[in-house]
Amino acid sequence: MFDYLFSTSGDIIPLILRITAFVVIFPHGAQKLLGWFGGYGFKGTYGFFTGQMKFPGLLAVLIILGESFGPVLLLVGFLTKFAAASIAIIMIGAAYIAHRQNGFFINWNGNQKGEGYEFHILAAGLLIALVVGGAGVYSVDFNLIGKF
Repeated sequence: MFDYLFSTSGDIIPLILRITAFVVIFPHGAQKLLGWFGGYGFKGTYGFFTGQMKFPGLLAVLIILGESFGPVLLLVGFLTKFAAASIAIIMIGAAYIAHRQNGFFINWNGNQKGEGYEFHILAAGLLIALVVGGAGVYSVDFNLIGKF
């Protein structure tokens, strides 16, 4: 179990993927947890998820925490496969539940009622690559391989 969870190569490509995932996912998590970048913070996001979206409270908390702490785990390369899989599931869920009715494309020109799901598919693909390949070089996972 631990061998698979921490397995990775010494390649640099996963490092690039991890940094990219952090840069694009962390601000979304910070909106949800901390209210940064124009977000509503934990209380507002939790209320939206459990009220308007009708999510169970535990699922709302897991989404908020996964999107907030998952990118940090990716940045340092710790539990990379778990963090990447968790965020990928969140992205796929968001694409299907919240964005599919708006079509594929991001709402660049304000012509749609909301955002499409192309960002979520792109992010999920990047994250699935990390699930398959692991954290790569310069990661906690890479340094733990020999210990399990």
